[in-house]
Amino acid sequence: MVNCVKLGRQLPGLPYKPFNSPLGQRIYDHISMDAWKEWIEHSKKIVNEYRLDLTQKKAHEVLQEQCETYLFGSGDILVPAEYVPPPGDAGKA
Repeated sequence: MVNCVKLGRQLPGLPYKPFNSPLGQRIYDHISMDAWKEWIEHSKKIVNEYRLDLTQKKAHEVLQEQCETYLFGSGDILVPAEYVPPPGDAGKA
């Protein structure tokens, strides 16, 4: 059980750290399974809308920044202006 900072109540936590990083530990310690499931669904929208190429390191960095904002911050999702989809990605849906 964790005191979920996103949902504001005591709920079952994650069974594992989602990332091998300080952010992953913070999520494991303070985010519930319910909030994590909400993030997963929201992250799909981000990946599709901004055409993030998850084979690229920069896309993973953007997604982790957005994850932190969604779970611990304002919840506003803004992909940084400096992120540019890889060439040849303009026609993909």
